[in-house]
Amino acid sequence: MIERHQILREWQIFLLAVGFLTRIPVPADPDFSDEKLNGASRYFPLVGALVAAISALSFMLASALFDNVLIAVLLSMVASILVTGAFHEDGFADSCDGFGGGWRPDDVLRIMKDSRIGSYGSVGLIMVLGLKASALFALPSTLALLSALFWAHIVSRWLSVSYLLDLDYVRGDGKSKPLATAMPLSHWLWAGLPILALLSFSDLPALMPMFLALLIFRFGYAAYLRRRIGGYTGDALGAAQQIAEIVVYLAFLL
Repeated sequence: MIERHQILREWQIFLLAVGFLTRIPVPADPDFSDEKLNGASRYFPLVGALVAAISALSFMLASALFDNVLIAVLLSMVASILVTGAFHEDGFADSCDGFGGGWRPDDVLRIMKDSRIGSYGSVGLIMVLGLKASALFALPSTLALLSALFWAHIVSRWLSVSYLLDLDYVRGDGKSKPLATAMPLSHWLWAGLPILALLSFSDLPALMPMFLALLIFRFGYAAYLRRRIGGYTGDALGAAQQIAEIVVYLAFLL
């Protein structure tokens, strides 16, 4: 039987994850420890569910107010960006600048660390936001769009933390440093529990192309990171989340 103090501890770890990934105010943890901080990564997909719920609610409200799908899609994206502080988008832009402008691993990492956005990052952000909006707008129904939001925000964060299983962290500083630099397999499986709830409301055979595409991307991107920088950075994880989110949206169009 799970004791009350264990439930409270997990709740505090979840709040640490919320505070790290979003701009949502959370109370200070009176029993804060590095161990709790390192464990927060296993709640990233659950935080993704929270972001998806906010985005979905924003879409429904905007759709009711304006009766325009494109406007509702854009406002739902604005809501998700505001609630996360463009956390993952920032990592994606830094990754575009680093991998686009650097050849040697040290150059890539140095460019990533620069807070200024360059031409690769600017073009990358325009493309990633445009693809999100276009894919969501092209979905055939509101139900499909809402389902895609939840799948994308949850699965993309589960995929991004999977790199903590088999890649080394290659930079010890910077604003995008992950909460933990490694993750036990048991914690990653725990992190995937929200997906079970999604599966209970979904047509599993119809989702197979999405899972296949995500699997190919996951291991292809891991190989790319090993070759270019010898591991991962927080920015690289942000890029993984953004790309995986788009993969999910595009898969829902198949």
